[in-house]
Amino acid sequence: MEVLKATLVALLLLLLGDFISTFLYHVPEHVFGKFHSVVHHSKNRSFIHYAVLTKNPLVLIDGFLGVLPYFIFIPWFWKISAVGTLLGLLFGELHVIWRHVSILKWKTPKPIQFICNVLCITTPERHWLHHQDANLAYGDIFTFYDQPAQAWLRFLVVFKKQLKQRTRINNQ
Repeated sequence: MEVLKATLVALLLLLLGDFISTFLYHVPEHVFGKFHSVVHHSKNRSFIHYAVLTKNPLVLIDGFLGVLPYFIFIPWFWKISAVGTLLGLLFGELHVIWRHVSILKWKTPKPIQFICNVLCITTPERHWLHHQDANLAYGDIFTFYDQPAQAWLRFLVVFKKQLKQRTRINNQ
């Protein structure tokens, strides 16, 4: 029973964290902010030590904002399964490191690629697509968040245009 609880808590932590990070931080930041885009998508970005090893405070702050949705669940999940909570956080961090190895010309082995596709897990190659085109491949851990995130992105872009038009009219 403890193994099942730990597994479910880890999975739920990753699902909820990725959902909140994608829809409440990542996608809105692409529309309304510049912070994430400068760190991850600008032409001047540096992948030498990328988000895991860099000492650039902007990257560290962006990383913290991206991980905050996972941290907010710790008090509740810890009560259910401390081991599951730790496993979820560990898997999430290892996935961050793994998905950023694309700069090293990493090629995911075909059997792992197949398993990731079946389980809807983002691979380094898929994450690299997002770094190349910020409108593609949303969902840091799970690929099934991509299509709803793109719809959310389109909605927010229209909303932002409407806000600008209203602001312009009110300022005249």
